[in-house]
Amino acid sequence: MALIEVNFKIPFEDIKEGMFVTYSQTITDADVKTFAGLSGDHNPVHVDDAYAENSRFKKRIAHGLISGSFFSALFGTKLPGPGCVYVAQSYNFKRPVYLEDTVTAIATVTSVDSKKRRVFFDTVCKVKNKTVIDGTAELYVP
Repeated sequence: MALIEVNFKIPFEDIKEGMFVTYSQTITDADVKTFAGLSGDHNPVHVDDAYAENSRFKKRIAHGLISGSFFSALFGTKLPGPGCVYVAQSYNFKRPVYLEDTVTAIATVTSVDSKKRRVFFDTVCKVKNKTVIDGTAELYVP
């Protein structure tokens, strides 16, 4: 399978196995606090420095779903693109993401079901070239 990075919107019929898209973002204190407010997850390992210092992580970690949400950005804006809808997403959390880490999300097409208009992906988030999340996704393209 040849890997081809996609940097522009392409028609559904042109989506092929091996195409991939990436998105990178540095996680900030503001991101964590905003996510806590939106999700209601105020776990002190995410929002309380003193608590986190005594945790196994030794400092605050970002909510896993902040990094996981970067796939939504990729799918909705790049590949498959505007109008697509999630059918499924799995996450395997491998390592913590700390504040000020830069997370790179990568989604790679593994198969396309033209009849049902579904695109299947392998998904991975990396920090400093180490996998922090992996999984799969299935998207419907109207």
